Amino acid sequence: MTTALMKSDTQIKADVLNELKWDSRVDETDVGVQVRNGIVTLVGTVDVYAKKIASREAAHRVHGVLDVVDELQVKVPGIGARTDTEVARAVREALEWDAFVPDDKIRSTVSLGIVTLEGQVQTWAQRADAERAVRGLTGVRGVINQITVMTKPVDPIRIKSDIEDALQRQAEREARRLDIAVKDGVVTITGRIRSWAEKNAIDRVVGFAPGVRRVDDRLIVDPYE
Repeated sequence: MTTALMKSDTQIKADVLNELKWDSRVDETDVGVQVRNGIVTLVGTVDVYAKKIASREAAHRVHGVLDVVDELQVKVPGIGARTDTEVARAVREALEWDAFVPDDKIRSTVSLGIVTLEGQVQTWAQRADAERAVRGLTGVRGVINQITVMTKPVDPIRIKSDIEDALQRQAEREARRLDIAVKDGVVTITGRIRSWAEKNAIDRVVGFAPGVRRVDDRLIVDPYE
């Protein structure tokens, strides 16, 4: 780690606040930012779960941020707030309208605005797509993804080779610094990378690989590595 290039907590806080202001999905006045030793804590109240996710993503984009602690609360305004029945109906429609989601394989439960997704899909990417489809809906306060992946068994050597080939195509520099292990369809990734953007890109690449049931992401983000 090159300490001469490290940002101070004050600089990181200013950059996170500016990134929140830059992101049109977020009202930066709703989000408080605290920083200690490169770890950002987000506090405050937002009215849509999607804004909570967007705020978290904005903080992760800032160079120098090591980790983000998301303490944002989602409180849907009482006037005009959707009932759980209305949210459940919207969830079903969102799943049905998304071409990448096998909606007939997924069931949902809604309680106080918290959506729990259950069922079985064939790929890790479908699991992620289902969550993405519902988390931006009005009235949703949170999403618990309990969908399992029931894919056909694939030779772990082949899975690892396919992932390494994909990483070489899409993220060559990062691929050279990663260790990938595959067992029973579970892919464990370890290594040090320089940004959360790289981390997210790697997770997407791995999630598309045939035969992946789960991704165990143990990557360490170190901007000064």
